[in-house]
Amino acid sequence: MRPQSRSTDRTARALAVLRRRLDLTNERGSAALEFIVVGMLLLVPVVYLIISLGLIQGQALGVEAAARHIARTVAVSTDDADARDKAARVLDAVVEEYGLDPASVDIAFDCRPAGTRCPDAGATVVVTVSARVSLPLVPPVLGLERLASVPVDASAAQKVSRYWGTE
Repeated sequence: MRPQSRSTDRTARALAVLRRRLDLTNERGSAALEFIVVGMLLLVPVVYLIISLGLIQGQALGVEAAARHIARTVAVSTDDADARDKAARVLDAVVEEYGLDPASVDIAFDCRPAGTRCPDAGATVVVTVSARVSLPLVPPVLGLERLASVPVDASAAQKVSRYWGTE
């Protein structure tokens, strides 16, 4: 009777070991976990990209609006001092409206044809506005905010009336 019980014991032990091995290799439910992990790994960069592109687009629209409005303002100003005063007020309004960083906004004026003063009758006023857009979640240490910023610029041209300055 002992030989039969040994074989039965061995069979029972072998079945127990086999069940444990099968339980360790059971992948039931792991697909859902893998989907969640991979989904999160892909979702975070995509959300960051969407936020960053939204900020860059908003700032680009602000810079373009500033260039266009300043060019129009300078073209209809009565003199150089009036043009500079109105341009500063327009820039302040656009910076506030679009949330631009005032420290990063640069303006350049040019009049064409070359050699004419701004504004002058018949001249074309060209205004270039440029700014830098800082990417979100970049800490301002070790100059990273300067490296992780995107330059945006826009130019606008406006013809000054040939009757400018005449009464």
